[in-house]
Amino acid sequence: MKRHSFATRGESVWVDAGRIATKPALKSDLETDVCVVGAGIAGMSTAYKVAKAGLRVVVLDDGRIGGGQTECTTAHLSNMLDRRYVQIEAWRGAEIAALAAGSHTAAIQEIETIAAQEQIDCDFRRVNGYLFAPPGESTDVLDRELAAILRTGAIAATPQDRVPWPDFNTGPCLLIPQQGQFHPLKYLKGLAAAIKKTGGKFYGKSHVTKIKGGSPAFITTEQGAVVTAKHVVVATNSPVNDWVTIHTKQAPYMTYVVGGRIPKQAVPEALYWDTADPYHYVRLQDDPGSPDHAILIVGGEDHKTGQADDGEERFMRLQEWAEERFPSLEAISYHWSGQVMESIDGLGFIGHNPLDEDNVYIATGDSGLGMTHGTIAGIMISDMILGHSNVWRDVYDPARTPISTATEFLKENLNVALQYAKWLIPGEVPHIEELPPGHGAVVQRGLSKCAVYRDAQGQLTELSAVCPHLQCAVAWNPAESTWDCPCHGSRFDPQGKVLNGPANQDLAPWKEG
Repeated sequence: MKRHSFATRGESVWVDAGRIATKPALKSDLETDVCVVGAGIAGMSTAYKVAKAGLRVVVLDDGRIGGGQTECTTAHLSNMLDRRYVQIEAWRGAEIAALAAGSHTAAIQEIETIAAQEQIDCDFRRVNGYLFAPPGESTDVLDRELAAILRTGAIAATPQDRVPWPDFNTGPCLLIPQQGQFHPLKYLKGLAAAIKKTGGKFYGKSHVTKIKGGSPAFITTEQGAVVTAKHVVVATNSPVNDWVTIHTKQAPYMTYVVGGRIPKQAVPEALYWDTADPYHYVRLQDDPGSPDHAILIVGGEDHKTGQADDGEERFMRLQEWAEERFPSLEAISYHWSGQVMESIDGLGFIGHNPLDEDNVYIATGDSGLGMTHGTIAGIMISDMILGHSNVWRDVYDPARTPISTATEFLKENLNVALQYAKWLIPGEVPHIEELPPGHGAVVQRGLSKCAVYRDAQGQLTELSAVCPHLQCAVAWNPAESTWDCPCHGSRFDPQGKVLNGPANQDLAPWKEG
């Protein structure tokens, strides 16, 4: 097979058929019932639910609908958790594990129901899921997980001799029926149309700089426009309104994806996951250019954000992993990466923002299941706003810090502490002259660090390397051409514009002294 070059930033498989045009910016003050900050799956699901209940809704976003991490998903709709139910049970008990299973099962059903009711053509379909161990590793983990799955009472699973791949014998696996898949941007486009019919409003290029809860809440944009609302929902992947509390209980990870054409008959359509660490995940998506082919999507190779610079090697390892198992895979057509927020117990943080006013809500900590966690957020937060009870509140309470996850809490926060020690390490290149076009690096300037980017024409951009969130030093990400914070996952473009929270402002221009 021809080797793919991963030297340039790639776009996800969803973009070709589903990218949504950016809405105009908010230019004047307005008043509403609910203001949603962030137009990804969580924000749009919440906006849809409250709009259908008759409330006025305004959605604000820096860019376009679905243009953040939702665009980077592989869109697995699954009730199988990354951390495994056997681990959730150990950390939080059988009752919480059962409720978590039920919530993700309900989220898949919610997407299926909404797609049918609103007549959204988003390629939704039910598929089987298969969980298997890597070659040469014990399958005991499958036995333990099967027992834990069945104890939830919300998921059916059966052991099988192998995954139904004709060219690679995985050995024993678990079959989990009634999983799902869809095209996430087509789905969000349908939600947007349904919300618009209720009078809901959308504004792009409207960076929110300040969120103040209370009766009422005030949401201020970079242009100076103010939204006055009874409720505000912050659905920005990583909350931009929470300075510390949530960010000590979750960690940012980059995950990598490749996709290539494959004959449809070569692989049964299903969701596939192995138990490696980090694990691999596989699914198929219709190829719009050929009815006889599908796009095989393979993801994995995760690492802490800002703590690795070998993205091209990780893409290549995914390609090699896929080639070994799917020999009919054609040349890789897509490659991209995304960021997931891993909570300390594998379950999201959804509900009232800790230490904030009661009318401020957050949705974060997707732990690799952003599509279902985001849909759960839509159900839960709309219930809270409407005054309805919800049995999942304790499962996803953002104020929780389970004692049983103390080891995970300490491990992740020790990792963060170690990143601050990088201030004592010399810059990545001793001289700017060594920096090639299209690359960035952190350069030592006295006691400070400067983030330097050289564009294709040789023009330099010099920025402070200090993340404006909590003063960690950023690192260059060559796979995505971004500056990434290794502490809490803030990300910036080559010119320093903030792309992802918790930072809510750009990297500062470099100043001598």
